[in-house]
Amino acid sequence: MIPVEKGPEEKETKAPQEEGAEKEEKVEVPRGEWEQLQEECRLWRERALRFAAEVENLKKAVKREKEEYFKYALEQVFRELLPSIDNLERALEAAEGSQDVKALIDGVALTLKGLIQAMEKFGLQQFEVSLGEDFNPYHHEALHLEETEEHPEGTVVRVYQKGYRLHDRVIRPALVAVAKRPVKKEEEKEAPSEAPTPESGS
Repeated sequence: MIPVEKGPEEKETKAPQEEGAEKEEKVEVPRGEWEQLQEECRLWRERALRFAAEVENLKKAVKREKEEYFKYALEQVFRELLPSIDNLERALEAAEGSQDVKALIDGVALTLKGLIQAMEKFGLQQFEVSLGEDFNPYHHEALHLEETEEHPEGTVVRVYQKGYRLHDRVIRPALVAVAKRPVKKEEEKEAPSEAPTPESGS
């Protein structure tokens, strides 16, 4: 038999003993049961260590996969843009030995169209701004106010740069000029006090 000390809970429930008496009460456990408990503790300790190691390895694997994903997340985007870059390089080479300006313009316009189509595959879209539409701070960025009587105050009168939207989020607002009412000159505002009279002859 192996002596085992009782837990603190069991000690508290026991009535206080006289002075000189043994304060710690021990119980005896059969050796077979003790060895079984020791083996179970060893097994659970090994399982806990193995589980902790697996969790740590999983964290490292997730971190590596995350870094790998962000490192090559734009791979497909760049694959779609490469043909447009190739076309622009060919257009520059052709322009050096040719005087056909129209062909160069057509080639660049075709390349730009392909570039825009490639971006649209990934949710990036241009959005047009119409003259006369209300200024929207979420879609427009005002460069300056322009005095005009052709458009109502607070509307777009000029577009300097197109805006871009990625899915539902504006990533670059359009650069615009906003209408402002003309400021009238002081002499136009003030009415003449007296009507002019012709000078009398001598």
